Amino acid sequence: MKRIITALAITATLAASGLALSACAPSASNPPMAAVDFTADTIVIDVRTPEEFDSGHLAGALNINWESAEFMQAIDALDKSANYVLYCRSGNRAGQALDMMTSMGFTNVQNIGSVDEAAATTGLAVVTD
Repeated sequence: MKRIITALAITATLAASGLALSACAPSASNPPMAAVDFTADTIVIDVRTPEEFDSGHLAGALNINWESAEFMQAIDALDKSANYVLYCRSGNRAGQALDMMTSMGFTNVQNIGSVDEAAATTGLAVVTD
């Protein structure tokens, strides 16, 4: 009984303080975008692992693994003024990548959330090529 009361108290404290319990949710400062400025020139980046990418990704997407040691180098080689949309499994890694890219001087970057949200937002098919 004491454990249940303690667990409820901790949950209530977290809820009252506004802390989310989901580690995979997009950050508050970088939620997935509901509407995207998506054109033929927009570069789509999947920041998931190569294994996740191979299981299904948006047609034409680049795979630049957020968890890779080469992430910074790969991103630094991109045109900072181009238009980018990022996605991952849930939007969390894409939000972190967006923060990093913005700090590196990229000006047109949007987090479009999960693979399914990205497909719905862009109209691109999910493929496994």
